[in-house]
Amino acid sequence: MAKNALLEIKRSLEPHVGQKIMLRANGGRRKTIERSGVLEETYPSVFIVKLDEEQQSFKRVSYSYADILTESVEVTVCDNDGQVRITYIQN
Repeated sequence: MAKNALLEIKRSLEPHVGQKIMLRANGGRRKTIERSGVLEETYPSVFIVKLDEEQQSFKRVSYSYADILTESVEVTVCDNDGQVRITYIQN
């Protein structure tokens, strides 16, 4: 059942490759990390985000679909004008 949920998350992200996204990730010890970038690629177990230029510590980050499933990461897909389009949160 969990495998189907992971596949469903992957399939829902695939059409948004190349679009701007916002990430809100659990940083541990009550810290929340917010990043923005472009969804660069989806792979069978992970997805890659190319971060905006202003965030200089890393150029790319990867997260697993299980991170979304376990609510460690919240992904928000944005339109070209920056408006929120879809938010991926597991309920």
